[in-house]
Formats: sequence, C-alpha cells, structure tokens
Amino acid sequence: MDNEKEVQVSKEKSENVNVPDSLKKMMEKQGYHFVGRHSATKTCEYTKSSLKKGGKVCYKCQFYGIRSWRCIQATPAIGCNLACAFCWRIIPEEVGIKWNELNALGSWDDPDTIVEGLIKEQRRLVSGFKGMANVDQKRWNEANDPAHVALSLTGEPLFYPRMSALLEAFHRRGISTFLVTNGTMVHALKALTVMPTQLYVSIQAPDREVYEKTVRPKTLNAWENFQKLLEVFATLKTRRVFRLTLVKGLNMLNPEGYAELIGKGRPDYVEVKGFVYVGGARGAERNLSYEQMPNKEEILEFAKRIAELSGYRFVDYHESSKVALLCSSEETERNRRINFAKP
Repeated sequence: MDNEKEVQVSKEKSENVNVPDSLKKMMEKQGYHFVGRHSATKTCEYTKSSLKKGGKVCYKCQFYGIRSWRCIQATPAIGCNLACAFCWRIIPEEVGIKWNELNALGSWDDPDTIVEGLIKEQRRLVSGFKGMANVDQKRWNEANDPAHVALSLTGEPLFYPRMSALLEAFHRRGISTFLVTNGTMVHALKALTVMPTQLYVSIQAPDREVYEKTVRPKTLNAWENFQKLLEVFATLKTRRVFRLTLVKGLNMLNPEGYAELIGKGRPDYVEVKGFVYVGGARGAERNLSYEQMPNKEEILEFAKRIAELSGYRFVDYHESSKVALLCSSEETERNRRINFAKP
C-alpha cells in the first residue's frame, strides 16, 4: 500500500476541472480510448504492425527486448504542465477549450480499477485482428495477455497522485512498466515508493533559453525543477533513460549542453530521437514545419557527437522511429535486452 495522499478538492471545484467532454471527443476522433475518468489508451502502430506476419516492431523491442504486440500504450492522466512545441498532443487552449489542466481532478480512480480497465480495453482493441489472414495467431493470443505498459501516451503521468500503487498493481500482474516524465515533477518522483521497470525523463533542451522556447512551460520554475529532478534521477535504483526529441532550428544544437545534462543525471541509456511533424505539432500556434524533421544522417551525427562528449557508447538505431541508442557502459549494453515480464 502506498502512502501517497490524493489531492482533495471541493465538489464545486471538481466539476470545473474534470476533463471536458469536448476535449474527450476530439481525442477519441484521434484514436484515444478513455478508461475511467482521466486515463486513456491508444493502440500503438507498432502493436498493430507486430501482430502481422513479418510486421515491424518498435524501438523498445529492438533496443530492450520487449514484445511490441504485448504492450499497452497508456496514461493515467492526460493533463500536462508543459506545452512542448514538438508534442503531438492536443493542447486545450490552442483549440479553444477552456480547461485548466494544471488543477487536480476532484477525485482519482483507484489504481486497480485503472489497470483492469486498461487490460480490458487492450483486449477489445486487438480483438479485431483475430482471424485475419496476415496475423500471427500465436502473437494475437499473447497480445490478450499484456506483458508491458508504456505510461507515455500523452500528458504527464506523474500528475496521478497514486503512482506507486499503480506501478505496484501492474507489477503484481507480471506487467513491466515504462514510465516517461517530462522532468518537472521532482516532488512526485521523490515520493515514489515503487519504481517503474524503466524510467524515462524527457530532455527537451540543452540550456534554459532553448528550454523556455521549446517546452513553453505553464508553471513557474520549470527549468529549476528540471535541474533538481536530474539530481534525484541519478540516485534512483531502476533502469534509467534520457529521451531527447530533436527539432532542427529549435533544440537540435549545443551537443555540449546535452552532454553536461547527461553527466548530471547519469542515465543508463540515452535515446536520441528525431522530431516527427504529426498531430498537434502541425498547428499554426507551434510555428514548426515539415522541414524541421532531421533525417537519419543528421540524427546519427548528433547522437555520435553527444556520445563522444559524454563518454557514452553509440550502439543502435531504429530506422522507422528515427531514434539512436547510447549506452553508458559495456555492462549496460550487455544487459539492455532482458526478459522484462511474463514468459
């Protein structure tokens, strides 16, 4: 049992901050499926692909050995305290929806309710693949028994105040957890009594000036909190990963700055990913363009430069995801592919 306390707000306030129906409808049109009041899931393209004979698998399968067809893509909280320019998510104010997503909800769903709801929805989402001629039936059977969950779909998962209990609920069911945080929720991270199987922090910029332009924070002291979180991150006893999303002309610069952040957070792995011009990133408010997507050669050159500056090892590249992998040592390279969960 975790000792995290739910945020308590009045009934009147909760009626004002619950996820607006208009936002839910927009997200549902994009393929999101809501579970309970504030959690959501969406079938990953690699889950769909990997169910097919000869289909592509995701970078987590290639880099770390997870099985793409057995992975749930989800979040326990769709709100976020950043408005990153490159993010695919719908930012409410950009589409005329008045919702203060920084406020806690009036009440939060129980961890076991969320887990059971996500598993049930995952089974429903893959049910349509059964019997298709090009589907691997063994994989389809395994997809109905999820072994992994990526808490990275949209929003900031650490908004959910009972994260330790949620992680524990997944782990009790033999499901490994991949938690991605935007790097500002330092108090929530310090409060965890259960660690995810693999913890990611998004590294959006090499310095404060670029950070402010890239993440467009909705709260004060985001950069300061990010720096504090890196100090905590370096001490955590779990597999730890930095994820860089690079946009040409915005944050794909100053590799020395990124190397300095790597030295501070000391992750086991660093993923250097190219920005993809999809979803919300195409909105006029973001001021981005198709041309700002780096190509393979540019990503590899930048990743190898960071590796050189930080002392990390460049070891792999996933073509369709446009992401390179750096490892901190020979040991982390040897141990990167492990059996995370269920046989």
